[in-house]
Amino acid sequence: MHSIPVGPKSCPVVCPSCKATINTKVDSKTTVKTHFMALLLCSCVVCSLCSCMPYCMKSCRNADHYCPNCGTYLGTYKR
Repeated sequence: MHSIPVGPKSCPVVCPSCKATINTKVDSKTTVKTHFMALLLCSCVVCSLCSCMPYCMKSCRNADHYCPNCGTYLGTYKR
């Protein structure tokens, strides 16, 4: 199955599984880049208190899109 092109926010699509017209449900997931940014901030003496920020910021995580009706995975917006 090919994933549907999606963006960082919920978007309207027709679910290929249940055929409903829906707005996607977005789930943010941490990536290797997220961990790398946290490690980089942790290594700086000045920014060590801010090392958890990449885990709180959606801009540092991928956005996985799912159908809210049937739960089918629709695609990922990679950051």
